[in-house]
Amino acid sequence: MNTATKPSIQPKFTTIDGLRIRYADSGEDRSSHALLFSPWPESLLAFDRVWPRLAEQARLIAVDLPGFGHSERRESLLTPRDMGGFIVRVADEFGLQSPHVIAPDVATGASLFAAADNPGRFRSLVVGSGGTVAWQLGGVLNEWVMAPDLEPYRKADPRAIVAAGVTMIEGYTVPPAILEDYYAAYDGDRFVESMRYVRAYPEQLPILADLLPTLETPVQIIGGLWDFVVPPSNHRFLHLRLPNNKMDLIDSGHFAWEEKPDVYTDIVTKWWDDGYTATSSIA
Repeated sequence: MNTATKPSIQPKFTTIDGLRIRYADSGEDRSSHALLFSPWPESLLAFDRVWPRLAEQARLIAVDLPGFGHSERRESLLTPRDMGGFIVRVADEFGLQSPHVIAPDVATGASLFAAADNPGRFRSLVVGSGGTVAWQLGGVLNEWVMAPDLEPYRKADPRAIVAAGVTMIEGYTVPPAILEDYYAAYDGDRFVESMRYVRAYPEQLPILADLLPTLETPVQIIGGLWDFVVPPSNHRFLHLRLPNNKMDLIDSGHFAWEEKPDVYTDIVTKWWDDGYTATSSIA
C-alpha cells in the first residue's frame, strides 16, 4: 500500500454493553459474515492490507476490543475468558448468527474461550500470533507478563513502546495515518492498563488448555515461523489439542497479516471456501 493513501477501513463508534466501541463495517452484505478483532498494540486499521480482498468474500465487521485500539476500557473484561464473553455480545449486537472470526494476537485466547463456552456460536475461527502457553512467550511480551508489577511501565512513553513494535515490521512501512492511529490508541495510561490482559495469561491459559479438546469449532491457525514474541510452539500447542484444526506456519514474524498480507489472505479465503468443513487435528 502506498504510504500516501488513506486507509481502506473507515472506523466509527457504537455502544455495546454500555461501552463506547470502535468498529468498521465493509457494508455490502454477503452470504458469509466475519468478525475481525484487532491485534495489540495496534487497532482495527491493522487489517488494512487484507481488508479489500476479504471483503470480496464476506461482510466484514472489525472491532477494537475494550481497552484495545480506540475502544473504551472496562477493567473486568481484561482477561481472555471475560473478553471472550464480550466477543459473543459483539456478535449478538450486530445480529450475526454464525459468523467466521479472525482473532490474531490478544484476541486468540478470547476467541477460543468464546467458542469453548458457547458451542456452535461461530462458524469458524482464524487465530494465531497470540499466547497460548504462558511460559513459552518471548522477548518483551514475556517481560510484561512476568513483571512483578506495572509501576515501572507507568513512567515509560507509550508512543515509544508502540513504535518499538510496529515500526520494525519486516518488509512493511506502516503508513503515517495508521501509525498515528496506533499511537493515539495507547496514549496516556491506555497502554499500561492494556497490559493487565496479558498478565492474566499465567492464570487463564492453563484453564483454556483444559478446554481445547472439547472445542468443536473449526480453527485455522496462522503463525509466523520467525515470531520471537509468540514462538511457533504456541501454535503447535493448539494444533495438538484442538479436535478440528488446520495449522499454517508462514515465512513471517509476529505481524503476519501486515508482513505477508497476500499469503495470509490466501489462507483465510481458502479456509472460508471449504477448508473449515474438512479439518482434523492432524491437518
